[in-house]
Amino acid sequence: MTDIQAATRAKVSHTDRLLAKPNVVGVGIARKHREGRRLDDVCVVALVRRKLPRAGLEAQAVVPAEVDGVPTDVVEVGDLKAFVARTERWRPAPGGVSVGHYLITAGTLGAVVRDRDSGARLILSNNHVLANGNNASSEDPILQPGTADGGREESDTLALLERFAPIAYSLEPATCGLARGVADLANLLAQWMGSKHRLQAIRADPSAVNRVDAAVARPLDEAAVSDDILDIGRVVGTLAPTLGLRVRKSGRTTGLTSGEITVIEATVDVGYDDRLARFEGQILTGPMSEPGDSGSLLVAADSLQAVGLLFAGSAQTTIYNPIAEVLSALAVAI
Repeated sequence: MTDIQAATRAKVSHTDRLLAKPNVVGVGIARKHREGRRLDDVCVVALVRRKLPRAGLEAQAVVPAEVDGVPTDVVEVGDLKAFVARTERWRPAPGGVSVGHYLITAGTLGAVVRDRDSGARLILSNNHVLANGNNASSEDPILQPGTADGGREESDTLALLERFAPIAYSLEPATCGLARGVADLANLLAQWMGSKHRLQAIRADPSAVNRVDAAVARPLDEAAVSDDILDIGRVVGTLAPTLGLRVRKSGRTTGLTSGEITVIEATVDVGYDDRLARFEGQILTGPMSEPGDSGSLLVAADSLQAVGLLFAGSAQTTIYNPIAEVLSALAVAI
């Protein structure tokens, strides 16, 4: 058995020579593996970007079988990069990082999708992330990172708002001048009489129902966005939600989390500050998110298929629009 001291001496002597090989990104000490089994022998391990067949390598690229009598091994580790916080500036920007309309705080860039007519690449997130809850105009700036994470319009504009599915609110502050005037007059009378109660004019629409909270934006530079989602990869299709389906998401606040679908076809009332909106046909999982994760793509745990779009939740549950509804409403495709 080769001892660690001998392996360490060999590693120190040969590190520079091994790192000079084109595919090697690191050198260390490890237990040798053979055919998937870990052996007791200590070896000098070459960490490579990609493990390639020996026959396909030029002579100078081959890691020798041993150095100074110590066996070697080769382990694939990919390209090594410094981790960047999801709340920082990313170029190209992948799914799972901070993004937002220039007048909101921040949400999550869900994924890159394609316009069904033009084939143009667009970034997908929620209406309340990219379109400020209906209060946005076409071509408004979309920042990455969002303003809550230091994003500034002059330096961090990643995209321009393309379109969104409007949210129909069942309760919201009244815009009718007559109703607001009546409420103001009543509040003056209440104040004059010493009452601490006040009236608020509310617009109510019990018939208002939604299926999605979703929007897309057009990148200023296609090279500035990535088709990958952090910690998940590139989504290549869709999957209908089913009870018990294991799922995962990659979000700006909580990163990669996993769970399972607990409720489908849910009708829920969701609060948006001083407004309320009803959604039908929704997906629920256990708690998989926190504020700032809105816009994350829900993906099957054992495949790269999109299942839903995260838009709301609580300490006990997370809520998603079914992905088929989102794609249909926005006329886009995964």
